[in-house]
Amino acid sequence: MCNSSKIPFLITVDSRFAGGIYILTTTFSMPVPTRKIINDPVYGFISIKDPLIYKITTHTYYQRLRRIYQMALAHLVYPGAVHTRFHHSLGAYHLMCNALSELRSKGIEITHEEEVAAKAAILLHDIGHGPFSHALENILLKGIHHETLSLHIMRLLNEEFEGALQIAIDIFTDKYPKRFLHQLVSGQLDVDRMDYLTRDSFFTGVSEGVIGYDRIIKMMTVKDGELLVEEKGIYSIEKFLVARRLMYWQVYLHKTVLVAEKMLIKIIERVRAIWTKDDSSLITGTSLDFFLNEFDGRMNDHAIQNFVNLDDNDFMHAIKRWSKHADKVLSILCQGILDRRLLKIKLQAEPFIKEIMQQKLTETCQKLNVSAEDAAYFVFDGEAVNTMYKTSDERINILFKDGTVKDISQVDNALIHKTLSSTVKKFYICYYE
Repeated sequence: MCNSSKIPFLITVDSRFAGGIYILTTTFSMPVPTRKIINDPVYGFISIKDPLIYKITTHTYYQRLRRIYQMALAHLVYPGAVHTRFHHSLGAYHLMCNALSELRSKGIEITHEEEVAAKAAILLHDIGHGPFSHALENILLKGIHHETLSLHIMRLLNEEFEGALQIAIDIFTDKYPKRFLHQLVSGQLDVDRMDYLTRDSFFTGVSEGVIGYDRIIKMMTVKDGELLVEEKGIYSIEKFLVARRLMYWQVYLHKTVLVAEKMLIKIIERVRAIWTKDDSSLITGTSLDFFLNEFDGRMNDHAIQNFVNLDDNDFMHAIKRWSKHADKVLSILCQGILDRRLLKIKLQAEPFIKEIMQQKLTETCQKLNVSAEDAAYFVFDGEAVNTMYKTSDERINILFKDGTVKDISQVDNALIHKTLSSTVKKFYICYYE
């Protein structure tokens, strides 16, 4: 079912005389749809009812999210994890709709303009993601976070939409007076996290990520402009935090996912190291060329236009092209991604000793007949960090029946105590075998 705006049909009839016969040409000017229903595998039907929201979802910048995997290369481990940023942003939008409706039912004042703006803000919160999302963040565009890019693109759209996104931008940047709206978009209990845990769990089949998002939303409230959770929702919040931690180690920081994404980074580093204008086999013919060679760190209009043309397809095209390159390091790394012949990886609680690194480097030099400098693309170490709840700067506040407010880590018999809120760090070594 699709309703339309109240703009009437415009019919133009052109009457022309040709060879004794009148030729009638009729032109229909169709009204702009304001309602659309999307069937989502996680939540069922998602409704779009506002003209501004419809304009956003049909815009070319937003449609690009269909071509960016939500979980980068996680499908190499979990084959079902092929959902996109498009899926995720629509899911977060759906949860925002539910959250705003729930808060309104509890007497929280939210105007129609604020409602539309909050929905627009969550739809656009990830529009600044580039190819393979977090895997290549700060690598392809050095030192630039995806939220900074999202803001750049939102401002471009705001100009195109004649200022219609200004409140959405204020909410996104935490400049709007009603701070709880920003907290729903970007906070410790935002609808972004609720959707990606629910959705990623669904598409990977990892049940540890299942959360009670519907109950959490039902327990939300607002006091003094801040987003709170009613006392009855404590256990749902604790489950949410535990699920987040488990999903990071089992999915997002899974060792095979980790090594595959590190190989992507090494591919970019290698291309930049050997880049010359005379080597046409490195040229991809896409906007990727601009960011590999010309980009100077300034996000001007030219850089933004190149960025909004980039997606996972461009990078996979480049990897296929570079897999045939004469440079041995680059071709091996690229062919490894294509054929899922990944580097080996080991994780442990303590840093790896230098002797192990040197041994792996020496072995790689011999196996591939490359220099020690080139072998470093196949042998490297690092660390993976995961924190369930940072008591120093994270705040999920619980509203008790007597009106008192406590942080989730301060409630009686809190599950989120110092042990579980401490940072867990694992050290890894990747090597060729």
